[in-house]
Amino acid sequence: MSAKLTIYTYANCDTCRKAVKWLRAHDLPFDERPIRETPPTPAELRTMLAAQGGELRRLFNTSGKDYREMKLGEKLPDLTETAALALLAKNGNLVKRPFLLGPKVSLTGFDEKAWSVAWSVR
Repeated sequence: MSAKLTIYTYANCDTCRKAVKWLRAHDLPFDERPIRETPPTPAELRTMLAAQGGELRRLFNTSGKDYREMKLGEKLPDLTETAALALLAKNGNLVKRPFLLGPKVSLTGFDEKAWSVAWSVR
């Protein structure tokens, strides 16, 4: 893969650190962005949403404090796609991380097996 990947991470997230370590171990070039300070753009969120089969819930950090405090578990089914994506684009704490985008790859969370399949590596 010649084009760089973009990975949104949170510094205190063990899963994010594992994902970055995995990318480095497989010599995959990437740009790392802090998800809280610079959340994914609405366009990036739409790309991820399409990759997740249109399931909005898969873009949300459902175990996060902000998600719980905003009672999004109850509200999400009634939110429009546009409203949900706007919410995510404004608050990086709500976005499931790590959040990885690149040519022909869009992944949330870190699952070593899924990531290996995405690049056909062992």
